[in-house]
Amino acid sequence: MTPPPQFDLDALTAIDVHVHLEALDDATATDEAAKKYFGDSGASREPKALAEYYRSRKMAFVVFAVDESLTGRQRVTNDEVVRFAAENSDVAIPFASIDPHRGSHGLREAKRLLSEGAVRGLKLHPPVQQFSPSDQLAYPLYELFAKAKLPVVFHTGHSGIGTGMPGGGGVRLKYGNPLPIDDVAVDFPNLPIIMAHPSFPWQDQAISICMHKPNVYIDLSGWSPKYFSPALIQYANTRLKHKVLFGSDYPFITPDRWLADFKEIPIREEVRPLILKDNAVKLLGLAKT
Repeated sequence: MTPPPQFDLDALTAIDVHVHLEALDDATATDEAAKKYFGDSGASREPKALAEYYRSRKMAFVVFAVDESLTGRQRVTNDEVVRFAAENSDVAIPFASIDPHRGSHGLREAKRLLSEGAVRGLKLHPPVQQFSPSDQLAYPLYELFAKAKLPVVFHTGHSGIGTGMPGGGGVRLKYGNPLPIDDVAVDFPNLPIIMAHPSFPWQDQAISICMHKPNVYIDLSGWSPKYFSPALIQYANTRLKHKVLFGSDYPFITPDRWLADFKEIPIREEVRPLILKDNAVKLLGLAKT
């Protein structure tokens, strides 16, 4: 198994499990549409500024790009993510992203990254990468990460990418339905799975899967907490209090905004530290043994 990063966990205020490393000069129509959807967060995409943002707030974060060709957005490679994380190893935890359609080429890259101990998980975005999570196309990737006991993050629910564009920019929302992830959890019971985002309009399905499958978690990125459904808040406070994770979706939503809104929703005081840090420490294997 890849050795875990060594953080001063006691000094950390939170762990953000959902941060994008974005290209600096991406000016595609898709990027402009995303800015209209999310609003201007004011977050810098410059790598040094990104790292310093989290460092100054005493937060660690999971960082990744999205390997895809649908949107025309400028790609940030896995090796760039790995280099960024190595240069900021006091705060950054690198995840790979491999488009399952890349087949054997993608598998070779994943094997290399894992053998080098370069990454701590995998990020997949089914609506943008155009596949269903239960498609056998992706199973060889799951096998690799299940063997390494490293988590796979799946985008779920609505996609801010493509919103408002003609034809949604080619993004098919059906691939954001979390229900096929249940098949993955059955077939790979030892694979840690994170369903990213409140899964609108399938939130109840996501809660059910997370409650039913011990290896499935939910991250709360991509939405301001003030828009969380009552059901999500209820289960985060109770049955799922050890399975819900803080994520922002930086640079689209900043932790400052997310945390300010999180203070205003009725999460129990004893549950807040679980969501903000403790659950991620356990899931990501960050605790010293």
